[in-house]
Amino acid sequence: MPFTGKLQINPGTADNPDSGYRSRFSHDTEISRPGYYEVLLTDDQIKVQLTATERTGIHKYTYPADQKKQLILDLNHGIYNYDGKVLWANLRVENDTLVTGYRITNGWSRVNYTYFAISFSQPVTRYGYTDREKVNYPGGFRRFNTAENFPEIGGRKVVSYFEFKEGSAPLEIKVALSAVGTDGAVKNLQAEATGKSFDTIRQETNGKWENALSVIDAEGSNDQLSMLYTSLYHTMINPSVYMDVDGKYRGIDHNIHQAEGFTNYTVFSVWDTYRALHPLFNIIKRDVSTNLVKSMLAHYSQSVHHLLPVWSHMGNENWCMIGYHSVSVLADAITKGLPIDKQEAVKAMVSSSNVPYYDHTDEYKQLGYVPFDQSPTSASITLENAYEDWTVYHTALLLGDKQIADTYKKRALYYRNVFKPGLGFACPRYKDGSWKEEIDLLSTHGQGFIEGNAWNYSFYGPQAPSDLIRLMGGNRSFINKLDSLFTMHLPDEFFAQTEDVTREGLLGTYVHGNEPSHHIPFLYVWTTQPWKTQYWIREIMNRMYRNNIDGLCGNDDCGQMSAWYIFSAMGFYPVCPGTDQYVIGAPYLPYMQVNLENGKTFTVRADKVSDKNRYIKSVTLNGQPYKKAYITHQDIMNGGELVFQMTSSPNKRRQFTAEEKPYSLVE
Repeated sequence: MPFTGKLQINPGTADNPDSGYRSRFSHDTEISRPGYYEVLLTDDQIKVQLTATERTGIHKYTYPADQKKQLILDLNHGIYNYDGKVLWANLRVENDTLVTGYRITNGWSRVNYTYFAISFSQPVTRYGYTDREKVNYPGGFRRFNTAENFPEIGGRKVVSYFEFKEGSAPLEIKVALSAVGTDGAVKNLQAEATGKSFDTIRQETNGKWENALSVIDAEGSNDQLSMLYTSLYHTMINPSVYMDVDGKYRGIDHNIHQAEGFTNYTVFSVWDTYRALHPLFNIIKRDVSTNLVKSMLAHYSQSVHHLLPVWSHMGNENWCMIGYHSVSVLADAITKGLPIDKQEAVKAMVSSSNVPYYDHTDEYKQLGYVPFDQSPTSASITLENAYEDWTVYHTALLLGDKQIADTYKKRALYYRNVFKPGLGFACPRYKDGSWKEEIDLLSTHGQGFIEGNAWNYSFYGPQAPSDLIRLMGGNRSFINKLDSLFTMHLPDEFFAQTEDVTREGLLGTYVHGNEPSHHIPFLYVWTTQPWKTQYWIREIMNRMYRNNIDGLCGNDDCGQMSAWYIFSAMGFYPVCPGTDQYVIGAPYLPYMQVNLENGKTFTVRADKVSDKNRYIKSVTLNGQPYKKAYITHQDIMNGGELVFQMTSSPNKRRQFTAEEKPYSLVE
């Protein structure tokens, strides 16, 4: 944090910013774009500019010319902070322009090692620190005055300061990170930033983002294009590179590993991202997707549980959410032809789906469902596990392993075991086989579901939509329930205590602000009223994605919300990742072109599409009439043109035969 004037080592408070080193600022002075941020800190009139490389953050601070340049480095600060989060922090002043160090924290990432190397464009003239928590055993360090100009600093609540000479020249600071060690951080600094000015790096970073975002060309209004490219940008933030330039990285076992033939990534929010983000990468960023899968397999090989990532980041498994959804990511990668070790992948998938103490997998296998008296989210786990088991079945089938395929085909049908006869909705049941008697279909807590209710979760069975229709009472009943989901009011009392379910993310009782429902609008395609998908997709895009500062209706969850938008804008969506099919919804923009890594392009045209003309009259693929309700992955990768003729009223004659409908395990 740059500052001038009196030294203050505490951050102060929002109510009284003058009590600490924080500064006021105005959003009017902000400039924000991919790879660049700028703001004026008004209290001290310091202009801040930020940019970055893959592993190094670059700061540029322009101070008033008549003021001494000063800097606070608060190693106790965190965005999501609490007392005791920092286990230990250390600083070494290597010379007057280089500082190295590390911080070990305990949080969502259980033991997070962050090493750094900081270079200054101007020499430090004076420095010091304080530890805001008393050190119980200083040892031999007590002989030194470590508070000022002592080059080795350590503690739990370390706040340090650095001073530089006055002058008009901006102070440029380069902060390289590593999870391996300070040597790794220095190597990253040297490889990515040494000898380059802030402006040079800013231009290079801008070029990288321009290249990354040019994977899609599109036409539309300013708001539509802003939303599209913001969504595309969001999909490219996480997962992120977690490896030094020399290939070393910290594994899930906290040992240092050498990546051989792949780039190691972290931040796997898989419960969210298996649905659309990873399938999107399998179209637009296949090389990255290959590295993601190889990173997951490395995680599996290092896991003491012999488990693929559940929700892992920074060399730690945090066990957030439910299921073993990494198996879906691997299955989709294999189906779509990524160059990975298929046998190792199947081995990892089978192992991950058989850890007995994880989410009551032992009882799930024995009973065919997770009992409610063992888990408060038992129905959700059962429904999601059944889909994940389908991905193992489907992958084994592709690879010709009949034994595994037969076993997992049975498990893929376990979703049936939580549909209560006569109710027409999913419902938790107990270990003795009895059902929860008083089921509240609207409530999002205490009913056997996680971050959702029976109304939303009952539509979860992406591997077998046709069977869901049967379980929910047949075609007419299923349509009526879908209609009701999108139109009936859900009072606040039913979700007030549920994380990630908010009024902004609701359309009727349909929850778009959280992930389990994202496939639901496409389920009309399996019914006799497929045009309703076309209506509701556009409603969701208009209401839930807006071009303003709070325009996203829920947590983006590492790119999943944004990936849904990109797919839906193109007019199709991967309802069941692991198949090679994308279910046709309706295009949002008049023109989109995907520039594929293989040098080909896939174009989607819908010349007259609008809020009024939201319905599909007819479709052609490469100039030929197209009757199916889905397109295949190979259709896209071959390149070509998908053209929609749009109209203002539903084309109710556009029905699909069993052969034309998308995949369902049970017809």
